[in-house]
Amino acid sequence: VVVAGTPDKVIMLEAEGKEAKEEDMARAIEIALEKIALQVELQEELRKLCGKEKIVPDVHTIDTAFVKWVRDEGESLVRDAVGTADKDVYRRKMSGLKEMLAAKIKSSGNETFAKIMSEFPADLGDVIENIEKEIVRTAIVQNGKRQDGRGLDEIRPLSAEVAILPRAHGTGLFMRGQTQVLTVLTLGPLADAQRLEGTEDEDEAKKRYMHHYNFPAFSVGEVRPLRGPGRREIGHGALAERALASMVPSDEKFPYTIRLVSEVLGSNGSTSMAATCGSTLALMDAGVPLVEPVAGISIGLVKEGGKEILLTDIQGAEDHLGDMDFKVAGTRNGINAIQLDLKIDGIGVKLIREVFERAKSARMKILDVMLRAIDKPREQLSQYAPRVHTVTIDVSKIGAVIGPGGKMIRKIQEEFGVELDVQDDGKIHITSVSNDGLERATKMIHDITFEPEVGQIYNGKVTRLMDFGAFVEIGPGKEGLVHISELALGRVDRVEDEVNVGDEVPVKLTEVDDRGRLNFSRRQALGGAPAERERTPRSGGRMGGRGPSRPFGDRGRGGFSRDGGRGGGFRGR
Repeated sequence: VVVAGTPDKVIMLEAEGKEAKEEDMARAIEIALEKIALQVELQEELRKLCGKEKIVPDVHTIDTAFVKWVRDEGESLVRDAVGTADKDVYRRKMSGLKEMLAAKIKSSGNETFAKIMSEFPADLGDVIENIEKEIVRTAIVQNGKRQDGRGLDEIRPLSAEVAILPRAHGTGLFMRGQTQVLTVLTLGPLADAQRLEGTEDEDEAKKRYMHHYNFPAFSVGEVRPLRGPGRREIGHGALAERALASMVPSDEKFPYTIRLVSEVLGSNGSTSMAATCGSTLALMDAGVPLVEPVAGISIGLVKEGGKEILLTDIQGAEDHLGDMDFKVAGTRNGINAIQLDLKIDGIGVKLIREVFERAKSARMKILDVMLRAIDKPREQLSQYAPRVHTVTIDVSKIGAVIGPGGKMIRKIQEEFGVELDVQDDGKIHITSVSNDGLERATKMIHDITFEPEVGQIYNGKVTRLMDFGAFVEIGPGKEGLVHISELALGRVDRVEDEVNVGDEVPVKLTEVDDRGRLNFSRRQALGGAPAERERTPRSGGRMGGRGPSRPFGDRGRGGFSRDGGRGGGFRGR
């Protein structure tokens, strides 16, 4: 919670929480004001020591005769425009009124007014706005009547839809009156997370959940160039992002990078809160398991003659002509984000408590409408979204998965159409748009990293044939020998009579010798008893073989050295 203010009033307020209770948030603000009072006391002491008077700036005063003429000519027309609920019609009437009065002054021949229009062209607009402000605020304070006829605590018509764009991973359209926001969600692997770099190497962090907000000119009926995001877009996007950050599941529960983009289609007040609602809809439409759905509302204020009138769900004119824009976002259980904009010298904690209660009531109504569109996150992701599966391997096996120069990881990615993100803690995130590719890549990583157990039966592939037996691979880099005496239930005279290169056969791991070499038995895998045989060293020299002549681990070329336990060959079957 960040608070700026005087000893008894809040001027600026920013807050982020995880379903914080309204009373807890109010109490936090009270504590902040107590500390601000101490700082202000010190500032007053410093001011007394300086002994300087405040500077009174020169203020331009509008000619009273000019003000009276504009009122006489335009007040009835302003009142007519203010009574228009439709924003576009209202704006056109006010714009036309200003142009009409400017033309009337020009044709009247009044030199004084012509000089004012020449030297202070903004005076005409200022007078018209003051009349407009006076009419709107008086109607609210004295009659409890708002520009569009709503009650003080009434929300404009609400609408919520999901799956607007079927090709996207998730979409949500939220409408409140003439404010309309479409939020589009894209899911990606954790490797797509945004990198945040600091001034030091250890400052680098990654951001896997992000929200971007676009406010094009057409959303307010204007024509201007499309440029990069400005202060307003960045601020509104950050507010909606904060509102949902604590509700997004951790990467352990949902190993995805999540990007939301809110496109403002129409604006008539509080698009940041509409973006919050649209984001919730898009996340649920995409199948992101949110902790709780989030909604937001803006509460306004008109302070006149000692009265403080709160307005639920302010529209554009009430924001412009009112005194406050107090945005509150949260769940049914509490507050997640706050942003306060004020045009007066501050508000007290008592009024802030009233705002919280008003916002909570409105939030419940908005959530009811949203949950009628989608009551919980979808159980299945979009068919177009990538699938992410996480496996955890022993840290010592990371090198085997990556392979020399990245050879193995490239092979897995290219062969199965997946992306691998290997973490230092042994977690491997496998991403694929195909469930088949995901399963096959997962199996291969398992085959690379698993530790064979003596006594277990595995399916292996015959890779080489030798006079004394066959080599069988049960996984990448896990190759062992099936001696000719262990190839079948009966006697085998020639290895090639029983198996050929490429055959898939069941084998039982019978031994891992002191050098890590694997010994298999097909006979035992088929249910037979171990073969009895006598090992007799053969005359030295290179063994003949029907497979490729290449090194096999540290067992020598083509055959096995005598001190390795299979020297020269084997006699007796």
